Amino acid sequence: MKVAIIGATGYTGLELIKILVNHPEFKITYIANSTGEQNVNELHPCLQNVLSMPVSKANAVEVAVNAKLAFLALPHQTSMGFAKELLELGIKVVDLSADYRLELETYEKHYCPHIDKENLPNAVYGMPEYYKEEIKNAKLVANPGCYPTATLLGLLPFVPYIDENIPVFVDAKSGVSGAGKKISEATTFCNINENIFAYNPFKHRHMPEIQEKVLKIKHKELNINFVPHLINATRGMLVSTYVTLKEDIDPQEIQEILRKAYKNSPFIRIKDKPVDIKSTAGTNFCDIFVAKNGKALFINTSIDNLLKGASSAAVANANLMCGFDEALGVPNIAYMP
Repeated sequence: MKVAIIGATGYTGLELIKILVNHPEFKITYIANSTGEQNVNELHPCLQNVLSMPVSKANAVEVAVNAKLAFLALPHQTSMGFAKELLELGIKVVDLSADYRLELETYEKHYCPHIDKENLPNAVYGMPEYYKEEIKNAKLVANPGCYPTATLLGLLPFVPYIDENIPVFVDAKSGVSGAGKKISEATTFCNINENIFAYNPFKHRHMPEIQEKVLKIKHKELNINFVPHLINATRGMLVSTYVTLKEDIDPQEIQEILRKAYKNSPFIRIKDKPVDIKSTAGTNFCDIFVAKNGKALFINTSIDNLLKGASSAAVANANLMCGFDEALGVPNIAYMP
């Protein structure tokens, strides 16, 4: 099946290429960014002797001529305009931006005015662990954010048991690649080397995404306090979530809740000790560990922010949209050591 990658310049675009170049069913037939006029192995020298293709200036009509499905690795606001054109031309879309993840009111409060209100209600949230059947029939999938992916996969199984009167605290840490390719003062070597710091506490855009999906999937409103941190690692995401249970639960039952929730989820691994970012780097896995102290529950999750938090999750969603197995061609071996 012919696929296009729009927004090939950034880290997620490169990761899409790296996965799809060896995919047994998808064939990359169109690669584009905002400028074009170069070969993909000039854009990403690591692809020399791996892939030689022209990088076009993004054009929806050209995508429709060359592909049946498009991955959009574009910034928010830019993405929805392009997705709207593609959908009108009958192209399936997996959007990695935030443009279709949220309800209209939530999106416009935290991002910008939405210019594709017609397609927004038809977008399926791209989390196969909870929306697999809907994804199979979708023409537009909204890939979740990396922080919401790592947080929600750990939190959601326990939502029915949480005391909603006590705030939930999420301590999340991401590698620098999560900030994107664009240089900023925060991500310079001198600032991030041997350093770690919080940013946008209680104000990060992914907090309303987490809150909204908890309500939508589990029909329960939680007071979630989300604090992200930048760590001196290239990739990886570690999330520690602290909740209070309504009543004490046997530790064995806690494990059973997790196992039952993810018995049909090939990319969830339940661990018996706290998780780390090395074990999921380079894969589409989410590792989950839980521990309790009376009614206090500690939920520890790990993902690769560029893969399960973006590009490999997008490929898994595309697999389902096209009738393939979710795991087809999706990376599952960690970058170890």
